[in-house]
Amino acid sequence: MSKYPLANVHPDARIGNNVVIEPFATVQADVVIDDNSWVGPNAILWDGTRLGKNVKVYPGASVSSVPQDLKFAGEKTETYIGDNTVIREAVTISRGTNDKFKTVIGKNCLLMAYVHVAHDCIIGNNCILVNAVQVAGHVTIDDWAIIGGASALHQFVKVGSHVMVSGGSLVRKDVPPYTKVAREPLSYAGINTIGLRRRGFTSEKVNEIQEIYRYIFLKGLNNSKAIDLVEHEVPASAERDYIVEFIRTSERGIVKGYEGAD
Repeated sequence: MSKYPLANVHPDARIGNNVVIEPFATVQADVVIDDNSWVGPNAILWDGTRLGKNVKVYPGASVSSVPQDLKFAGEKTETYIGDNTVIREAVTISRGTNDKFKTVIGKNCLLMAYVHVAHDCIIGNNCILVNAVQVAGHVTIDDWAIIGGASALHQFVKVGSHVMVSGGSLVRKDVPPYTKVAREPLSYAGINTIGLRRRGFTSEKVNEIQEIYRYIFLKGLNNSKAIDLVEHEVPASAERDYIVEFIRTSERGIVKGYEGAD
């Protein structure tokens, strides 16, 4: 008898210990599922899927499907899902193209129902994508970011760590780390103070980050002048250097500020 009654599991799929694959799920040949993972009914794991440990894939989800990119020529690519990540109902994740040859979702992430993550995206650890977030190709989202429901992210956008994006946002520009962004067009709305404190940032560190963003958004300076002043006037730290490098290397440009941001 099949170990997975009524599931369509290819015999070449590599499946770890204590894995549950529910009826009517489909697992193709070039799939790896690590220990203690769960695949719900009617979910499909296409060729190139690589699930870590204790991953949960809910009904109707589609992982590692062929990219929605007309340039895709059938090259062998993959999709990596990190340990303890939860993929809820009807989430769709495309595998990579010959740009990165992979799409990556990190560890301990939550992708709520109807999220789409396109080809060649790199999403860090501990991220939350709320219901119906739509992520275009080649997007990078760093650790601990939260993207509010029904937001849409433009191709090649970068979102920094510990960012909070308001629900329903159109993200056309890069979002620097530790910030909140809201309104239309999307704008700086202060630093993510609540999120940072929940994750153990001290009041001193929060104040340091806030002071850096005063240079960038509240002093009427262009970005180049602002980050030059930050480097000269704010003591070096991992957070300062990350912010400076993020802004300096931004290819799409960062979001703008607005009056009243703290």
